[in-house]
Amino acid sequence: MALAVGCSPSDGAWPGDNGAMARMQIQDVLFSQGFGTRRVCAGLVQQGLVQLGDAPCSEPAELVETEALRFSVQGVPWLYQAQAYLMLHKPAGYECSQKPSTAPSIYPLLPAPIRQRGGGAAAGVQAVGRLDQDTTGLLLLSDDGKFIHRMSSPRHHVAKVYDITAKHPVDDKQVQKLLAGVVLDDDPKPVRAAACHQSGVLSLSLTLTEGKYHQVKRMLAAVGNRVETLHRSRIGALELPADLAPGQWRWLGAAELALVSAAPAAVKSA
Repeated sequence: MALAVGCSPSDGAWPGDNGAMARMQIQDVLFSQGFGTRRVCAGLVQQGLVQLGDAPCSEPAELVETEALRFSVQGVPWLYQAQAYLMLHKPAGYECSQKPSTAPSIYPLLPAPIRQRGGGAAAGVQAVGRLDQDTTGLLLLSDDGKFIHRMSSPRHHVAKVYDITAKHPVDDKQVQKLLAGVVLDDDPKPVRAAACHQSGVLSLSLTLTEGKYHQVKRMLAAVGNRVETLHRSRIGALELPADLAPGQWRWLGAAELALVSAAPAAVKSA
C-alpha cells in the first residue's frame, strides 16, 4: 500500500526547499520528477492534465521557478524535489531488490514517479542498505548517491537500532557477550554491539554502527540464541513513526534528515 503521492512530511519541511533559485521548463520538471519520457511529459501538459497551483498549464516549454514549486498531474498534488529522501515501513515478506528472487520487491510499494525519477538506467530511488526478506521496520530510500554512500559506509558509524524477539530466554550473560564482541565466521575480528539491553524475557534491543550480511542473526547465534523476529526501529536519531503502517512511505523533511545524520553521541542510548 502506498500513500498518496503528494503526502507531506510531519514537520512541514521539504528537502527540495533548499532556497536555490532555478528555472526549468515544466516538461523538464515533470521528467525530473518521474512522470515519463520528455515526450510523455510534454503530452501531459498539452492534454491539460498538469496544473500549476490552481491554473492549468498548456505550454510544455513554459518556464517555472522550481523553488517550492507545487503542481498537480491528473489531479494528484506534488511538490518539486531536487532530490528524493524518504522512509518506508518495510513489511515482512518483501525483498529490498529491484530484481527479487523469491518474494515481492519493496519498490512497487512506492508511486511510479518516485520509481522513475530522472530517467535512464539509474532512474528512481534506491534503498539505503537492505533489510532481509523477513525483517521489518525503518528503511530509507534516496536518489542522492552521496547520501546513500554516507549512510551506508561503516566509516560514518551511523547507529541502527534493532528490536529482536529471540527463540530462547535472553540473559545478562548474552547481553554482555554482545557488548564485548563476538567472532563471526567470516572475520576473526570481534563484532561488538554499540548498545544492547534486554527488554523482555525473549526480547532485546541491539544497536549496531556497521552492517554485515545477516549480522544481527549471526551475532545472536554466536551467543547461543536465535532470532525469531527482527525489526529496525531507528536510524541515527530518527525513529520509525508510530503512525506509519507497514507498507507506507513518507517524505523526509529537513529536521528528519538531520536526525538521520546525527552523530552517535547525539543518539539516545538503546
